[in-house]
Amino acid sequence: MLQKRVIVCLDVRDGKTTKGVRFEGNVDIGDPVEMARACYEQGVDELVFYDITASAEGRGIMIEVVRRVAEQIFIPFCVGGGIATTDDMRAVLLAGAEKVSVNSQAVRNPRIIREGARRFGNQAIVLGMDALADRRMPSGYRVVINGGRVQTDLDALEWAREAERLGAGEIVVNSIDADGTRDGYELEVTRVIATGVGVPVVASGGAGVPGHLVEVFTRGAADAALVASMVHYGEYTVDDIKKVVADAGIPVRRQGARPEAGPV
Repeated sequence: MLQKRVIVCLDVRDGKTTKGVRFEGNVDIGDPVEMARACYEQGVDELVFYDITASAEGRGIMIEVVRRVAEQIFIPFCVGGGIATTDDMRAVLLAGAEKVSVNSQAVRNPRIIREGARRFGNQAIVLGMDALADRRMPSGYRVVINGGRVQTDLDALEWAREAERLGAGEIVVNSIDADGTRDGYELEVTRVIATGVGVPVVASGGAGVPGHLVEVFTRGAADAALVASMVHYGEYTVDDIKKVVADAGIPVRRQGARPEAGPV
């Protein structure tokens, strides 16, 4: 079994890290630069930064905040929110990210996936997908956009396969139903997508205790898992989580001290 990745997600609004439940009731919880540095020092494998209101507000991403976060970490860094063109992708990559995530804009203009993959490589293009349980859809899940505000006619599995065909090198599957609940990942949608495509799939939405990652790596077949609240509020460190996962017989990367980052 390949090593599983633990990824911390920073949802950012107006320059502050924020957290809500099912994309509602968001509360600001800290400075993303400081939080990124802390997660890096704890041994997180990757970091994801989402500007959660950029698409809905029709504006570009906060590139200066991206740059400041990138200065604090020496691990893969993915950025999403408000990326509408390959020039937007280029700006984010030049600011220090290794990957860019497209979600709502990719639904509106699927060609951005192909164009981004051709220009920067498949490994740099991540499809972010928000899925809502809906029995009327073939897979049982409907794609929603604009931070869960707008339902589409896209089936989650069909869209994942199309994104892979267009050139996405990874897919992050976020369950709207589980998001922020801390009751565990939505295992079924994760398994449906993970077993239905040939690229790595990252589970997102619902992690509350380290055992939830064990479940999503085994029953959900995920290649990686996003966590947020469980580390943001100091209840667990990244190493606490990885220890539980490793004790369950699932391979994860654990290491000692990391290079120091620059001043915040």
